Amino acid sequence: MTEFELKFQVDAAHQTAVEAAVARGRSHRAHLRARYYDTADGALAAQRIVLRVRKEDGAWIQTAKAPGRSLVERLEHNAELPPAPASATPLPLLGRHEGTPVGERIAEALRQAGHDPAETIELVPLYGTDVWRTTREMRSGDALVELAFDVGSVRAGDKTQPLRELEIELKHGSPSSLLELAGRWSARYGLWLDTVSKSQRGERLARGATHGAPVKASPPRLKTGASGPELFRAVLDSCLAQILPNASEVAAGSPDPEHVHQLRVGIRRLRTALREMASFAPAIDPAWEPVLAETFGRLGRQRDRDHVVGGLQPRLLAHGAPPVDLGEGSAAIQPAEEVVRDRAFQSVLMRLIAASLPVPDGSAAESGSGPGSARKAIRARLSTLHRQVLKDGQRFERLEPEQQHRVRKRLKRLRYLGEFVAPLFGRRAAERFLAQLEPAQDALGAHNDAAIAMAAFRAHAAHDGAAWFAVGWLAANQPASAKLCRQALVRLADLRPFWKD
Repeated sequence: MTEFELKFQVDAAHQTAVEAAVARGRSHRAHLRARYYDTADGALAAQRIVLRVRKEDGAWIQTAKAPGRSLVERLEHNAELPPAPASATPLPLLGRHEGTPVGERIAEALRQAGHDPAETIELVPLYGTDVWRTTREMRSGDALVELAFDVGSVRAGDKTQPLRELEIELKHGSPSSLLELAGRWSARYGLWLDTVSKSQRGERLARGATHGAPVKASPPRLKTGASGPELFRAVLDSCLAQILPNASEVAAGSPDPEHVHQLRVGIRRLRTALREMASFAPAIDPAWEPVLAETFGRLGRQRDRDHVVGGLQPRLLAHGAPPVDLGEGSAAIQPAEEVVRDRAFQSVLMRLIAASLPVPDGSAAESGSGPGSARKAIRARLSTLHRQVLKDGQRFERLEPEQQHRVRKRLKRLRYLGEFVAPLFGRRAAERFLAQLEPAQDALGAHNDAAIAMAAFRAHAAHDGAAWFAVGWLAANQPASAKLCRQALVRLADLRPFWKD
């Protein structure tokens, strides 16, 4: 069984309204207590497999879950357990899932950890949950979905963390109908997507962690001979696999700047895919780009300020600059969690999930887009970006700041597009080419950071004349910085484009 489900966090201010909305009509309220298990050496968790025993309406159910094709899909198998004494929790047995897709994943996880799946393996309890769940089934388009609102806590030893979340699960029908419903509920009640499961919360609580590790980009999983639409969906999956978990951590208030950084990288990669692969995905909505661009910019303002205050100001002071307090105006920087929870951004995320879904076999959306045409279109886009970067690189010092920034963006798009399609042209050759872009990327990044800092100090100088020292020092260094950029860009002409082999 494959489970398609979206989970949302609910703000305390909307708890009563969400609970009342779920409780309308023929709803059901139940007290659910669950215990989660693993082997002593964590063989299941290492493969992101969850094993749970939960009491539901007086019956004990053992459930195993494993990763599916995407972050919103999971493999699941349930087995009802024999009755147990009122004060006891029945012990799980891994053999109950034998012969199922989840059972195969469990067996493989055990083998990788050095266990024999045929033997009885001792399982240990790790953490538990205690929630009151309100559920209701309803129809949306051609889909039957279940709404489940959970209020309670997750416990690990003497540690407790509150839970307040809404799950929307597809019972049957199309995922796109579920996503349309989820979009309406998210907009109405200010909900935000969350990829952190209860088991992940329990595991973190047990080891004293509040947030997960930042998620970096991973290459798309491409099939040999993928068509244009298949290529686009694989790239979109790759982008969402980076964006969604980092967005979840940022929305939860993570103080780690790397979560914001990796979220911005994911958004930048996504915008490259939407721009450079538009011919493969005619259903792309042009309205997504302004929202993504605005979110990217708002998330970057704090990073830019941190760079100026923490990275550049010490250098300025070392060169005799008077101290400048750039703290004024910091209130204008919106907290990152508010940026991610924004309804427009959350709506675009759900539209993107819908765009990543496979289309029915024989769909018109797949016609006229075989592997040959996909390679041809990608080769043309890579060649265009490469040619533009080389042309502007030769005259970089004569370009206006906005044009210099455009060169940097094109170079990034060349890199990301190259990373996306490397398997189509030979991964090793692509990796060699892309690795040699790094000196130019570093030079343009430093040049752009200096331009941003100069603008910040110039704006601050309107009410603090001491900032003019920084403006002058940065302006004096711009010509040398631009020369380094030009030199790095000119060297790219010596590289053999991997897509022409």
